[in-house]
Amino acid sequence: MPNCISQACSAAALAFAMMLSQAPLAAAEGVKPAVSSTSGVIAQKSAYGVEETVARLKKDIAAKGIVFFQEIDQSALAAKAGIELRPSTLLIFGNPPLGTQFMTANPQAGLDWPVRMLVYRDVQGAVWVAWTDFAWIARRHGVTTREAQFRMASEVAASIAASTAAR
Repeated sequence: MPNCISQACSAAALAFAMMLSQAPLAAAEGVKPAVSSTSGVIAQKSAYGVEETVARLKKDIAAKGIVFFQEIDQSALAAKAGIELRPSTLLIFGNPPLGTQFMTANPQAGLDWPVRMLVYRDVQGAVWVAWTDFAWIARRHGVTTREAQFRMASEVAASIAASTAAR
């Protein structure tokens, strides 16, 4: 029974990742990320393939002194479950002194911390970097006392994602 529950949870997570990989937001060609007001997802087109995009993001995260927690190859997990999924890698990272400030305002904000960035390839072959808009996270959790911190988190995330833009 626990194995069935685990498989069902894995299947749901994969379905969500597949949905994201098949419907990228309409971001301008590498100019400015697009924000979906309903989902709170920001997506920015990368100028590089998935592997190079992941490498650039991890390098920028390390250069900023941000704690890198985990890299999850969702495509490999899908393959193990017998499901084909275009390249999709989830990066999890954060700055505990900043992130914990959101959780002190509302413990449920811990659902959105640490930060996650998803790198995926869409059906047209374009590679995208997606993350949750921090203003959306603030609204989601009713946090109104950390405006400067949310603004800083937004700027840092955009700066990290910018490492994948064409130079």
